[in-house]
Amino acid sequence: MAAPELVIFDCDGVLVDSEPLSIDVLVRVLRTAGVEMDADEATERFLGKSLMTMTKILHDDFGLQVDEPFLEDMRRDLYHRFETELQPIAGIAGVLDHLDVPRCVASSSQMERIRLSLTITGLIDRLDPHIFSATMVTNGKPAPDLFLHAAGVMGVATDKCIVIEDSPAGIVAAKAAGMRVFAFTGASHARTERHLGAIRALQPDAVFDDMRELIHLVAKEQKRDGHPG
Repeated sequence: MAAPELVIFDCDGVLVDSEPLSIDVLVRVLRTAGVEMDADEATERFLGKSLMTMTKILHDDFGLQVDEPFLEDMRRDLYHRFETELQPIAGIAGVLDHLDVPRCVASSSQMERIRLSLTITGLIDRLDPHIFSATMVTNGKPAPDLFLHAAGVMGVATDKCIVIEDSPAGIVAAKAAGMRVFAFTGASHARTERHLGAIRALQPDAVFDDMRELIHLVAKEQKRDGHPG
């Protein structure tokens, strides 16, 4: 592959440590709607997937019609939790400050949530305006549409992109887009053997659990491909 010219970051679980908060809120709202699901099952079913995909799964598998009151209840609770508890992934600010390759965000979340997350955690100015949401494409992850859209807008060929993902759905999407993918397993939801096993089974190009390692991983790719780095 060619030397990397773009690093595409997922948001939840890669830039911000949001997944445990999101899953906790989702389990509560589902229980209120009459669907009993524990955090492990919710994580397995929905991690890294778009709201549209989640809505379809809940309809098809549980007969739940996700309506606006359901979404508003979930959004209100989640945003309150974000404002009081959300933290950036350890080391990410320094990585963004020192990474010598252009970067963007491509997240399954809606734009309002992405921007709120990045603002609360102090990362927005390091990434704005190159932020892409699954709402911009027809099919969310694990389809490759969002990553292809991001690369297209950024003007970078797919074989020159590296995707940073924490979820199986995101890894599948990146591979389908023809991009290198590094799996980050340092977020608080990603440390179980079950999750790590699912990640490794997909054979990402690298697996790392300290975000500060990313600088060296990207530099290694630059040198491997004949770029001075």
